[in-house]
Amino acid sequence: MTFDEELDALGLLCPLPVLKAAKRLRSMEPGAVLKIITDDPAAVVDVPHFCAEQGHALLGSTDIEGGQVHFIQKSK
Repeated sequence: MTFDEELDALGLLCPLPVLKAAKRLRSMEPGAVLKIITDDPAAVVDVPHFCAEQGHALLGSTDIEGGQVHFIQKSK
């Protein structure tokens, strides 16, 4: 999947991956896609919840060895 920016949140525990994603998204243009890599088990729940609450689109999530990758499109 194509993306505009990447955020490495490996080693960060809840709520830091979501907080860092929120900060990064604030500086991005509407419609841009953020790729976030995390190994926090709670991110599987936290990232979709964050997107729903903030109005961003979760384009997809994939399990990788030792974590997950999430693609978030900033709301317009």
